[in-house]
Order: sequence, then structure tokens, then C-alpha cells
Amino acid sequence: MTNIKLIKSKADYDEALKLIEELVDRDPAAGSADADRLTLLTALVRDYEAKAFPEHLPDPIEAIKFRMEQAGLKPVDLVPFIGPAGRVSEILSGKRQLTLEMVRALSSGLGIPAKVLIQKPTHGTQFQNWDTALVKVMAQRGYFGGKTLKTATKADLIDGFIGAFAGLQPAALYRKTAFRVAPRTDKNALLAWRLRVLQKAAEVSVATKYRKTATPALLQEVVRLSIEPQGPLHAVSYLAAKGIKLVIEPHLPKTHLDGATILTDKEHPIIGLTLRHDRPDNFWFTLIHELAHVALHYESGVEAFYDEELHASNVIEIDTAEQEADTLAEEAILPNSKWEISAAKYTPSPMAAESLARELVIHPSVIAGMIRFKHQNYYYLNKLVNDESLRVRKFFPDLFES
Repeated sequence: MTNIKLIKSKADYDEALKLIEELVDRDPAAGSADADRLTLLTALVRDYEAKAFPEHLPDPIEAIKFRMEQAGLKPVDLVPFIGPAGRVSEILSGKRQLTLEMVRALSSGLGIPAKVLIQKPTHGTQFQNWDTALVKVMAQRGYFGGKTLKTATKADLIDGFIGAFAGLQPAALYRKTAFRVAPRTDKNALLAWRLRVLQKAAEVSVATKYRKTATPALLQEVVRLSIEPQGPLHAVSYLAAKGIKLVIEPHLPKTHLDGATILTDKEHPIIGLTLRHDRPDNFWFTLIHELAHVALHYESGVEAFYDEELHASNVIEIDTAEQEADTLAEEAILPNSKWEISAAKYTPSPMAAESLARELVIHPSVIAGMIRFKHQNYYYLNKLVNDESLRVRKFFPDLFES
């Protein structure tokens, strides 16, 4: 592997990002040389980005609207700062620019930094910085309803896509959101994926409202569906009967997203899975992890959890909510009381995995995945975990190429 060096130029930076992606895909074991390289490279990249890239400031009009949403303000409430209602409307629509007096009043009265307000509005061009390759993939997957970069501009495609959500501002979509993501993740791709999941969830008819039924017992019931021949499909219908919408949507470029929990609609929590790893152990652990978020954080005030690289040994920092979800998911699949007395703790053999799976009434491949994680060795039990006949994507042929 290329020697790690200080990042002094854009070329060094691009090389470091490439190395990080290669190491992430290897999923190195904790304490290994590759894991140490990943930690060091991540620190070097963050240091370079802090020095090389200027502070990104939001669009002034978007900042005003975001502050209005936070404070529960209506346009009429801006009259003391901007002037007559007609002028407020012109400012919010981008037809008139803020004057120095308005900047001072808004900064003092609403607490919006003056350095944000004095910027030139980017109305109509704020989506130009979206990666073109990302937009092409979105178009291929039908995000824009058949429109492509050949029939519309990039800004128009993204503006129309986001605008379909009742004029929701991108900044507002990150409000009260928890991220467990890699340093190179494209936040625009996460935003687009989340909106796509919301689109698809809106098309799902669920008769039952969620009644706080996501208990540890329910998590165990769900993972036991893994023994059924069509377990992933049964999980979709089973959760729908509990008022929870399960949506499958492939991840987008420059993300390593496994799943997400969206709690903006309290009547119908949404779980999105990407099937980035087409293995049963990954599917069931990610699903149970997201269900754990519903069980633990339904009323926490956090509206969305993005989860990348679940059960990867290269995760550098995990917040309390993620640790809680990890713990509950692990306990639902493989209770610690069972693990401590299992032969698999000392001899991670296929026989030990299958014996433990029979006892827990869970598919052996799922238990094998947990054993690999417990031992922090992902070479164990490869045949059980990577059995071609157990692939999950085949249940969703419209989303994945055969």
C-alpha cells in the first residue's frame, strides 16, 4: 500500500480519499495495521479540509426561513425587521435583496449572523454544486419522474425534486438528525436518498397507526422471520401491520449507507434499508438496529438517524444513541446470556453457529454474522454468511439488477 504522508495539495487530498475508500471496503479488524492507517488518514483529511476549504455559509434567505421554522414565525412576524408585508414577501421569494438596515435588524432581532445575511442570495443556483455523477444516477433510478440532464438543467432537476416536498428547505431536513457516517460521505446524496425513501413511503398504504409496539420482544419476533424462505418480504408486511413502513432503496454514490430511521411522521415511523451488502446477516442486523432506534428514540426529539458501516470495525466515533441501538439489536439477536455459555464463544465453528441458531430460532447465517462481529474476525464462517442462495436482493428484483 502507498505510504501515508502529510496532505499538502489537492492531489495528496484526492489520493488520501481514494485510500480511505479502499480501506473502508476492506473492513479491517480493530487494531490491525489497516485499521490504524484508516484512523490516521481520516485525521489527516479532516485537518486538511479544515485548513483548505473556506467556511460554508448557508444562503441568507434559506437561513431566514430556517430561523422562522425554528421559532415558529410567520412572514407577518418579519415586518418589524424588514418592513411592510409586501416587502417581506419579496425578500422571501428572492425578488428583493436585503438592505444593510434589514441585515442589522434581522441579526439583532432573530440572532442570524450578519456574515450569513450579507452574502449574495444563491436563489436558483444553490443546487449547482451537486455532483453531476450523483444526479445522473438519480435520473437513471427515476428520481425525477423521467427527466434527465438531457431534458433539464441540474439545478432545475434538484430544485424540482426537493421542491416537491412542500418547499422544504434542505437545511431544515438536517434539523434534529443524527449521522453515523464516513468522513467522505456526500451529504447531498444522503439528502436525496432520504427524500426518495419519503417519496416511496408516501405511496405505501398502512391501515394501522404505530402504537409504540417496537419492544425488545417485537425485535426478537422480527429477527425470527429470518428462518422463513421469504423472510425479508414477510418483515415488510409484519412491520406494516404494526404501523411501521419498511422501504428498500439502494444507496447512492459516495455513501456507505446501510439504513436509516425516519421519525418525522409519528403515526408511521419509516425504516429505509439499502441492501448495500447483499447478505442475510447484514439485512437482519441493520433492520433490527433501525427498529431499536424506533424503540428507544421515538420520542427523543431526533427526527432521523443515518447509519453507515454498521458492525464495521473501522468506526472511529459512535454517539450514545447509536451505542444504545447497537446494544439492543445485539441483545435481540444474540442475548449475552446465551453467548456467554455458547461453544461458539470459544470455537466459532459452523456446528457451534448452527446449534446456537437452532436454540434461538434464528437463521444460522444471521448468528454467524454476530459471531464474526463478537470475535472481530470477518474471515470466520464465510460459507454460512456468503451462501449465494441466501441473497436478499432477489426479493426486490425491480430495484436490483440480476
